[in-house]
Amino acid sequence: MEAATIGSDISKHAFHIHAVHGQGQVTARQRFRRSEVISFFSSLAPCLIGTKACATANHWAQEIRQFGHDVRLIPPAYVKPYVGRGAKNDAADAAAIGEAVNSPKMQFVPIKSIGTRAS
Repeated sequence: MEAATIGSDISKHAFHIHAVHGQGQVTARQRFRRSEVISFFSSLAPCLIGTKACATANHWAQEIRQFGHDVRLIPPAYVKPYVGRGAKNDAADAAAIGEAVNSPKMQFVPIKSIGTRAS
């Protein structure tokens, strides 16, 4: 799969991704179990990946960055304006995150390293 930008929505049991090619063409919309996430991202060429800042986002960002990807965390309140009207589900959130991560005025949350995490 070829992608320039991936929006990823993390839920309790699954990841939803929305991949877009450089020209804006959607290349994939998929759902993965947590056990499949690492193998998926390890098989991709480095790209921009956006996800909402949540409880496990720092862990996943560190894991995914190991494969050369540029991972950016977005505050959930900043993603909300990108979600379509009445389309509140994980797949719609992944698409909104993918759109939001490319916004030139978007503000991102820094990814915490292992030493800066709260115990």
